[in-house]
This record gives sequence, C-alpha cells and structure tokens, in this order.
Amino acid sequence: MRMVERKINAILKIISQSKEPVGSKEISDKLKELGIDLSERTVRYHMQMLDEKGLTEGKWKEGRIITEKGVEELGNSFVSEKVGFVSSRMDSMAYQMDFDLDKKKGKVILNVSFIPKDKFQMAKQTLAQVFDNELSAGQMVLVAQEGESIGSVQVPGGKIGFGTLCAVNLNGILLKNSIPVESKFGGILEIKDNKPLRFTDLISYSGSTLDPLEIFIKSRMTDIRGVINTGSGKVMAGFREIPAVSKERAEEILKKAREVGLASPWIIGKPGQPLLGVPVATERVGLVFLGGLNPIAAVEEVGIKTESKALTALVDFKLLKSFWDVG
Repeated sequence: MRMVERKINAILKIISQSKEPVGSKEISDKLKELGIDLSERTVRYHMQMLDEKGLTEGKWKEGRIITEKGVEELGNSFVSEKVGFVSSRMDSMAYQMDFDLDKKKGKVILNVSFIPKDKFQMAKQTLAQVFDNELSAGQMVLVAQEGESIGSVQVPGGKIGFGTLCAVNLNGILLKNSIPVESKFGGILEIKDNKPLRFTDLISYSGSTLDPLEIFIKSRMTDIRGVINTGSGKVMAGFREIPAVSKERAEEILKKAREVGLASPWIIGKPGQPLLGVPVATERVGLVFLGGLNPIAAVEEVGIKTESKALTALVDFKLLKSFWDVG
C-alpha cells in the first residue's frame, strides 16, 4: 500500500511541477529518474484514478494538470513517505548534478528564493555584504523575473527569483571523484572574532522533513549581519563526513571547485577528532560547509520577507553569473 501511495504522490508531484499539461510518456520517463519503473499504460491507469478522485484534470490529448484538490492532497501526503526526505533528496541531487570541474560545464544544484520585486534593490545591498564577506556557498547566482523560471520553479507575480548555489554541489563533486560523503547535520555556527567557535544548534538531515536552513531562517536564529559588522554572530552551516583516507584527495578537488566558482569547505577536521564540538566517527574526517541560504537569511534579518526552498533546481552552470554582474 505504501509503495502505491509513493507512486501516486510521485505522479502528482511531476504534474504539479509542470507549467503545461503533461502526458503519460513524460511522466513515465521522469518516474524512472526517481527510481520508479512504471510503463505508460500503468501511468495512464493511475492518472485515470486521479481524475476520478478530482486530483487531476485531463486536457484532451495534451495531458493532465493538477487541481486545487490535488495540490492539497500532495501537501498532506503520507507523513511516513516524508521522513528522512532531506537526506534522501541530498543524495539524489548530488547524484544527478553532473558538473565537470575540468570542462566547467554541466548542471549544478540551486536553492531558489523569492524576494519582493519592490524590495529587491534594498535586498541587494545586504546580499552584497554577504557575498563580499564570502559567507555563501559560492559567488555565482541566477536571477529571474516574474513569470520566468529557475529550473522547473516559476517565479510568481510581484517577486524576483534568486538562485544561490547549494553546498550539496560539493557532495556531488566528491561523489563523482569516488569519495563518498555522509551528510550529517545542518546547524547554526557561532562565530567569534571572525573565527568559528561551535555549533549551537544541530538538526539531523536524516530525521527532518524540512531542510534545516529553511527552519533556521524562519525561526530568526541567524546573526549574519553581526558577523559582517563586528566579526561575531551566527551563520548557517552543514556538517559532513568523508573517509579519512580520502582527505588529501578531497582537499585537492575542493580547492579546484573553489577556483571554478563553487564554494569550498570552511573547515576540514582531523581524522577521528571532533570538529567544533561535533563528534566524528573513527577513520572519518569532518567537514563544515557554509549554507547556501546565508545571503537570504541576512535579507530576512533586515526585515525583508522572503520565501525559500533549498536544493530545488538543477540548472546549467552556464546560465549563472557572478553576483557582482547582476543588474
């Protein structure tokens, strides 16, 4: 029964993410990317059932669109399917990103945020301070106007879409170089005199249905502007572990990643030793990555309301530009 629910939820999600009516072949192809192998015929059967429940609506031969009832159903879908979603999605996105460090080509993972159009120029002043102090997961961004899209995410009216590099890109880079990465926690990292001191809050990726950074932003737990103005405050960061034997190779790869426009770990620990108060397993090394949504958290700190979704879009790297080139 749970497997059936998972398939139905996946079909609904695919339909909801499409701006145009979507057909059974396209749905079948996208399901395969998610590890769900359903024939077009089986997809059509499920779509007919969804129509009968009022969750989708057929548009003649063009395909299906999701109804308001379908959106509500998707939002209330099986809690058990959501548990561990963040860690699973991190692994999935890290596998799907295909950026090549040598060719400087391929898809990268973006967080997508919406900023009120009439507040964007004001927000840019704060964003500039964050990028200038290198408190983000890289300097490359993607800006989209209302009605345009970042990946499959359409920018709503009255908003500016702002895509920032996600730290999970580094997971993908390491994975493609045969270095396994275990994503452990998202946390609030206390900074004192411009030096990382300790994690004050940690949320396990494997036990959260929401990305920890989204939670920290809405809970107003950051003080990024404090770090910028005084050298002391709180930023968002992620904690990873890699095999100790891969440390030197990982350092080489991550240095190269920084040179091509991606971020690099803020701190790499020592084998088997705790890092900023977080225990590390034997024969493992801890890494601390700055959160890709730190720029947006700083915008929230100055009173500008935003909406964000972490690790949401896979976008061709060539579409990005340096924040400093944004008009």
